[in-house]
Amino acid sequence: VQLQASGGGLVQAGGSLRLSCAASGRTFSTNTMGWFRQAPGKERRLVAAIRWTGGSIYYADSVKGRFTISRDNAKNTVYLQMNSLKPEDTAVYYCAAGSDGGFNHWGQGTQVTVSS
Repeated sequence: VQLQASGGGLVQAGGSLRLSCAASGRTFSTNTMGWFRQAPGKERRLVAAIRWTGGSIYYADSVKGRFTISRDNAKNTVYLQMNSLKPEDTAVYYCAAGSDGGFNHWGQGTQVTVSS
């Protein structure tokens, strides 16, 4: 499975960005897509996750009500709409694909910088 993330950038606090992650290859071997982020000096953490089928969605408490994860199965693409961005959202964002055993396919990461 290959993952291509895009959509990062520099935005002022309170602004919005939309990340995209296009999956290709053996996507049928996965059932879940996720967005992780890693700030300098911190661990990589799961931000949001969505199943390819069904309505199961997860959000970290820090982004609930501000971020929305969605998918387009026809395009094998997952999106992360980020609104009301805060400086603490600054990180490299990674998309990942996996199954019930965990995430084992990773995209290249895209930088999100939120200025105050």
